[in-house]
Amino acid sequence: MSKKILVLAGDFVEDYELMVPFQCLLMLGHQVDVICPDKKAGDIVKTAIHDFEGDQTYTEKPGHNFTLNASFDEIDETTYDALVVPGGRAPEYIRLNQRVLDIVKYFDSVNKPIASICHGVQVLVAAGIIKDRTCSCYPACAPDVNINGGTWKDIGFEDAYVDKNLVTAAAWPAHPKWLAEFNKLLV
Repeated sequence: MSKKILVLAGDFVEDYELMVPFQCLLMLGHQVDVICPDKKAGDIVKTAIHDFEGDQTYTEKPGHNFTLNASFDEIDETTYDALVVPGGRAPEYIRLNQRVLDIVKYFDSVNKPIASICHGVQVLVAAGIIKDRTCSCYPACAPDVNINGGTWKDIGFEDAYVDKNLVTAAAWPAHPKWLAEFNKLLV
C-alpha cells in the first residue's frame, strides 16, 4: 500500500542519503515529497558526497543538484505517513528553523515512522524527541544524543537500529538495512 513520505532537506545534505532513499521509496510505490526551509517546488538544493577513505573522518566532495518537488511553506505534515531526515551538513542549520522542529515533533507525537541517518539526528535532538530513546547516528553526533537524554548505540556503519517509530543508522553504507527497517514500519 502506497504511503506519503516527507523528506527534510537543505543545501549540502548528504547526496546518497537524499538521492538513494528518494529513489528507493519511489520505486516501492510511495509518494515522496522533499522540502527545504525557504525554498519551493522547483528550487534546488546542492548536495555533498561524504566518503570514507581511511582518514579520521569522512571526506566531502561536491554532489549533485536535487530539485525539490514540494514547497516548504505549503506542507501540511498531518497528511503524511512518515518522515525521513537525511544527514550531511544540512541538519546543523535546518534544525534552527522552528517549523522544521514542529514537523519532527508532530511525527513523533503521533507515533508515525521517522527515519534518520548520520547527522540527521541533530534535527531530532533539537526537536527534543531523543530523550529516553536509543538510536544510532554518525559517531561524531553521539555526544549530542547522550547529553540530551538519549542513548547512542554503536552498530557500525552497515546496520540500522529501531526504537519504536524511530529507525536510525550511522551513514549511507547502512542503506539496505536502514531502508528495509523503515519500509517494515510503513506497512
